[in-house]
Amino acid sequence: DKSMDIAVSGARSFSVDYKNNCFQKDGKPFQYVSGSIHYSRIPHYYWKDRLLKMYMAGLNAVQIYVPWNFHEEKRGVYNFSGDRDLENFLDLANQTGLLVILRPGPYICAEWEMGGLPAWLLQKPNIVLRSADTDYLEAVNTWMAVLLPKMRRWLYTNGGNIISVQVENEYGSYYTCDYNYMRHLRTLFQFFLGDDTVLFTTDGNTDREMTCGTLEGMYATIDFGTDVNISQAFSRQRRFEPRGPLVNSEFYTGWLDHWGDQHAQVDTQKVSRMLGEMLSMGASVNMYMFEGGTNFGYWNGADHDNRFRSVVTSYDYNAPLSEAGDPTEKLLAIRDTISKFRDIPVGPMPPATPKMAYGFVTLTMVGNLSSLLGTLSPQGPVRSQYPLSFEEMNQYYGFMLYRTKLPRDLPEDTPLISPLNGVHDRAYVSVCGVFQGLLERDTTLVMNLTGKQGDQVDVLVENMGRVNFGSKINDFKGLLSNLILGKDVLTDWQIYPLDIDGAIASGWPQSGQRRSLPDPVRGPSDGPVFYQGTLTTNGLAWDTFLRLNEWTKGQVWINGVNLGRYWPKRGPQQTLYIPGPLLSPTQPNNITVLELERAPPHTRVLFMDRPQLNSTSGKTSQTTDRQT
Repeated sequence: DKSMDIAVSGARSFSVDYKNNCFQKDGKPFQYVSGSIHYSRIPHYYWKDRLLKMYMAGLNAVQIYVPWNFHEEKRGVYNFSGDRDLENFLDLANQTGLLVILRPGPYICAEWEMGGLPAWLLQKPNIVLRSADTDYLEAVNTWMAVLLPKMRRWLYTNGGNIISVQVENEYGSYYTCDYNYMRHLRTLFQFFLGDDTVLFTTDGNTDREMTCGTLEGMYATIDFGTDVNISQAFSRQRRFEPRGPLVNSEFYTGWLDHWGDQHAQVDTQKVSRMLGEMLSMGASVNMYMFEGGTNFGYWNGADHDNRFRSVVTSYDYNAPLSEAGDPTEKLLAIRDTISKFRDIPVGPMPPATPKMAYGFVTLTMVGNLSSLLGTLSPQGPVRSQYPLSFEEMNQYYGFMLYRTKLPRDLPEDTPLISPLNGVHDRAYVSVCGVFQGLLERDTTLVMNLTGKQGDQVDVLVENMGRVNFGSKINDFKGLLSNLILGKDVLTDWQIYPLDIDGAIASGWPQSGQRRSLPDPVRGPSDGPVFYQGTLTTNGLAWDTFLRLNEWTKGQVWINGVNLGRYWPKRGPQQTLYIPGPLLSPTQPNNITVLELERAPPHTRVLFMDRPQLNSTSGKTSQTTDRQT
């Protein structure tokens, strides 16, 4: 009896049992109930807490993506420490008793900047991403030769907890449909992980996606949400995989938000009912997301259907665990459903982390961005007749400043036009330090300028996150084509790469600040301006939520850490999540804000004890702080 041998020898195995239409783990039928959690969206000091809550909800597995660009921001420089310590995450999951379904890409989508692909791939302008393009494959080979050997010891059959590994991600939804590319990846994964590792693909619930995304030798799974007929979806999987387990690799518990959307909500009853139906069919299910977390820094992605739409900072996703990792009604309903199918760990659900409303802090102006280039661009500008992109300048994220002079006197309003829609993604335009307006990709291609010949024109361009899904993921940033002023093409640019994050991480503007006292009459000025202040926490470093009421749009740092973008004017998100461990209980906490358009006269920000993710643009009043 084979299972007796396994019991005696202690050999670990995980495989697809085609005869009995299930997975087999250690010789016994196995069904997983899993949830997606992204280590890149949760600070590492909270990983254990979140994993424990998932285990206590009755899950036996978690599903994780590996964002390539998170580990190799600069080509050939690899980072696996701190919040990027993937092996520490796997170890914590293992200690908690959770198996892992690994999705190492190379492309992950995930509403993450460029779908996890590093922007430096675009240095070859005509590269065909996610295909057998030789430059692309060479980069993929090099990366996988770093990543996959680290993963090998974590495979379940080698004593670890990784039971299966996804190859690429929803490849059928991409236009190239290149089977040679998928064959190449299959060979690569088998080479580094061994032939007996369960490799799988995941695709959307349509024939085209399943056709282009699946390949012999990788188990074909499907994904779908609550708006779908379960038996129809699984019969589609069956057409591509006649035998083996039914698997929904992404069962949507919620959905993402773009700036300007309503906050997504997916009905709790539907989620728990459909989960129950799938589990009773013997299907293995992964819930996407189980906890969403946060797009800190510049890591949010974007969609481009008929226009560019940037994903918000919060990745709360209306998931069972909130953005701050707190149990919700949805979590309890899901736990209740799971308990009908398997034994749930005994004991209480770990509670929500404590939150603190620290109240108001008034910020003071540091200065407008154009006057701070000595600090923010220490290496100085690159001169170029025509604009260069972020990629050509070797700066991939954040902001860059383009400076030139007015070619002639403009006494009347004169149109400044981006005729080829070349502003990716937003440009803030000043003349002689006075803000004149903005250009925005796909929506605002013209604005008016006045001034005198020789006046300095500053165009600050913001990368709002690269497209992470569909055919437009080769998303170059900056000024991609000429700007035309009246009948003149603007030329002779000085282009400043800005290392705002580097300056702030090393203590600016609080340290070494030789500030002349601000003129009390001069209130906040329009255009890109830095503000700073400090928060004292009186001994308690608890989670909190930052609300920038009446501020327009920008970026916030606390103690040198980039919390992400705020845009309350467009919404729906009104607060930024601040994990307590970022704060010092005893020292003053440095707050730095880059407001891009206009700060309110009061320059106050508010630290609240609850999030607001659901306000409609412009309709929030100062008193609203209801739970969303």
